[in-house]
Amino acid sequence: MTRRLGENAVVAHVRQAESGEWVPHALADHLRKVGALAGSFAEPFGNGDWATLAGRWHDLGKFKAAFQSYIRDRSGYERDEAEEGGPGKVDHTAAGAIHAVEQLGPPGKILAYLIAGHHSGLPDWYKLDAPGRALSERLAERRHLEEALEQAPPNEVLSGTRPQSLPCGDVFAGTEHVHLWVRMLFSCLVDADFLDTESFMDPARSSQRGADHNLTQLRTQFDRYMESKQASAPDTLVNRLRREVLADCRVGGALAPGLFSLTVPTGGGKTLASIAFALEHAVAHGKRRIVVAIPYTSIIEQTADVLRDVFGEEAVLEHHSNLDPDRETVRSKLATENWEAPIVVTTNVQLFESLFAARTSACRKLHNLADAVIVLDEAQMLPPEFLKPIVSVLKGLTTHFGVTAVLCTATQPALEARIGKEQAAFEGFTSVTELVRDRDALAGKLRRVTIETRGSIDESNQWNEIATELSACEQVMCVVNTRRDCRELHALLPPGTIHLSALMCGEHRSQVIKALKERLHQGQPVRVVSTQLVEAGVDIDFPVVYRALAGLDSIAQAAGRCNREGRLGEGRLGKVVVFAPPRPAPLGLLRKGADAAKQVFRCFPELVPELPPAAFRKYFNLFYGSVNSFDAKGVMSLLDGADARSFQIQFRSAARKFQLIDDAGQRAIIVWYKGTRFSTRDLIDELKRFGPHRKVMRRLQRCTVNVPERAWASLRDQGAIAELSGPDGALGLWAQCVPELYDATFGLRLEGPAFQGDEFIC
Repeated sequence: MTRRLGENAVVAHVRQAESGEWVPHALADHLRKVGALAGSFAEPFGNGDWATLAGRWHDLGKFKAAFQSYIRDRSGYERDEAEEGGPGKVDHTAAGAIHAVEQLGPPGKILAYLIAGHHSGLPDWYKLDAPGRALSERLAERRHLEEALEQAPPNEVLSGTRPQSLPCGDVFAGTEHVHLWVRMLFSCLVDADFLDTESFMDPARSSQRGADHNLTQLRTQFDRYMESKQASAPDTLVNRLRREVLADCRVGGALAPGLFSLTVPTGGGKTLASIAFALEHAVAHGKRRIVVAIPYTSIIEQTADVLRDVFGEEAVLEHHSNLDPDRETVRSKLATENWEAPIVVTTNVQLFESLFAARTSACRKLHNLADAVIVLDEAQMLPPEFLKPIVSVLKGLTTHFGVTAVLCTATQPALEARIGKEQAAFEGFTSVTELVRDRDALAGKLRRVTIETRGSIDESNQWNEIATELSACEQVMCVVNTRRDCRELHALLPPGTIHLSALMCGEHRSQVIKALKERLHQGQPVRVVSTQLVEAGVDIDFPVVYRALAGLDSIAQAAGRCNREGRLGEGRLGKVVVFAPPRPAPLGLLRKGADAAKQVFRCFPELVPELPPAAFRKYFNLFYGSVNSFDAKGVMSLLDGADARSFQIQFRSAARKFQLIDDAGQRAIIVWYKGTRFSTRDLIDELKRFGPHRKVMRRLQRCTVNVPERAWASLRDQGAIAELSGPDGALGLWAQCVPELYDATFGLRLEGPAFQGDEFIC
C-alpha cells in the first residue's frame, strides 16, 4: 500500500523511494527554490529580479486540478481506479505566462516567453511555419490561469514586485539585443528548473555536479607548466618569439574587458598564449570561465588534449559531436548540459547555434557565458553568410553580459567598421584591441615559407603537370578544392601516395594522419593529396606544399603545414606553390574567395611571397565586398526591428534558419572501418542486439561519412546501404552493407560497388 496525501497537498513531481512509497515534491517549495536559483544565475548580468519572478511563476499551471490528477495518474501515486487511464497531458505552462502579462503589462511578455517555453522551447510570437503554437495564441486562453487560481496558490508565489533592474542597459531603448537578453533569462530559468527537479528526483546524480577548480588555481598550474616547457625548449628564434607572444598576452590580461584580437602566424604558440591571456584576464576581472570555440572537431580534439595536459581531465570540458566516449566521466556528461566547468572547449556550431537557439537543451548553458572569456580560434572561419548575426551577438555579449572575446588567428578577418558594400553592408566592431605589440614585425620574424605562383595565376595548369612536379619531391603535400580533384590528381602520382578527404570517416583520417606524421619524422618519402580538411589545426609539417588557388586565408592555412617547426634550419624557408587548377573553385563563397585572392596576387604582387597582415586586410575587404548577404537566411529580421521593441519576437523561426552547418540535402552513412581501437561492424552488431546507447553511438559518429541526398538515395537503391534495426525496430540509421563500398585508400565510393551477393545484412 502506498501512503496517500491529504486533500490539500499540491505536488510538482513525485518519485518512488526504495521502500516503494511515493515521495512528493511540494509545488510551492519547487517554485520558491527555482525562483531563487534562477535569480542567482541572472545576478552576473544584473537581472536577478526578472529571473526570480520567472522561476516563481513558471509552474503556476501545476496548481490546476487537472494537472494534479495527471501527475498522480502518471506516477501511480494515489491512483484512483475510477480514473484509470487518466486525462491526457495537461498544459501547465500557459497559466504562468498569462499571469506575468496581467501583473506586469507589456513587459510581462518577456517572462511569458520564458514560462510558456520552459519545456517545449522559446515560442514564436505569431504563427509562421515553425512547429508549435504561437505565444500570442496561448496568452489569449485565460482559462488556464483561472483553473490554476481555483487551487489558491500561496500569495508569496502569486505576488511579485515589478522588476527594477534595467535589462541590457535598457533594451527598451533599442532592439538589437532584446532576443539575446530574453534567451539569457530563459537559460537561467531552464537550468534552475532542471537542477531543482534533478536534486529531488535523482539526488545521487545531482551530487555529481560541480567542480572544485577555480581560475586562480588553474593560472598557477599553467605558470608551472609553461616554466617547465620553456626550460626544456631549445633556444631557437621560434621559441624566443613564442615567449614574446606569451608575455604580450600576459600583460594584455590586465586591460579592460572587451573585444581583442590575437594575430599570430602559424607556429607562434597562439593556443597557449590565448589561454595565458584568458587566465590573467579572468583573475584580474573576476571572470568565471574560459570558453574556447573552434571551427573543426579535429582541432578541438588536439586543443583539448593540450589543455588536459596542463590542467588535468576534470578541469577541461570537451563538448562536441565526436566526443570520445572513453574519455567521458559522469561529471563531464553532466557538465555538457550547462557548461558548469572552468574551461570549455567546443565548436563554433555549438556556441553560436546555442546563442540563436529556441530548444531548452541548447539554451540551458547560455547563462554560464556571462562573465566569461571566449576565445574564437581560427576566427577567419566564421561563415560570411551568417556574419551579421554573429557579429551582433558578440557585440551583445561583450556590451551587456560581461564577456571578453578574443579573435584568434594567423589570418585576421577585417571585422571592424563597415563590412561589405552597398545593400549587403553592415556595421562591424567599433573597437578591437590587438594583444601582440607589433603583429607586422612578428609576422616577418616568424616567416618560415616563401610563396610563389606556378606561372600566371590566370592560366590553368593541368593535373599531369602538377603531378610531375609533385613526383619529383620526396616529401610534399598538395591541397586541392574538391574531392573529385583529389581523386584525379592522386591517380597520376606514384604508388603509396596518401589520399585525404571527407569521404574517409574521422577515425580513418586520424589513423592515416598519425602514420604519415611518423613517416615525416623518420625522414621517409611522403606524398599527400588532400582536400582542405588539413588546413586548420592539423599538426603536420612538410618542406614543400602546393595549393590550388583558393581564398587567401586558405592559402595561408596550407602554408602553415610547410616548415611548421622550422626544421629546415634558421634562415631556410619552405616552399609553397600556388597554382590555378584545371577547374576553378566551386561557385559560391569558395569561388568568391579564390577571385579575391587572385586580385591580391595581381594588384599587390609585392605582398605575395610573405603574405603579411596587410595582405589579409586587403583580401578580406575584397572578399567581403563580393558577398551578397551577411544574413543570407534573414535571421535578424525575425529577431530585430520594431517587433522586438514590443517584444514580438520569432524565436523558433529564427532558430530554424540559423544553422551554420546546413544538414539539408546531406545524409550520414555508417561505414565499415576497422581501426586500432574498435571495429565498426562490431559496433553495428552491438547496436542491433542492445539498441542505441551513448558509448556505441559516440564511437559510430567517428565512423560516419556525410554525403549528398542524391548520392545517398543512389546507394540505397543499389542495395549498398541498409537501415539498421535494434530490438525495438528500425533506428533511422543507415549503414554500409556490401564490402566494396568503403575503400582503404579513398573512403566511401560514391559511385557504388559492384553487387557481389555476399552482402552483410544490416
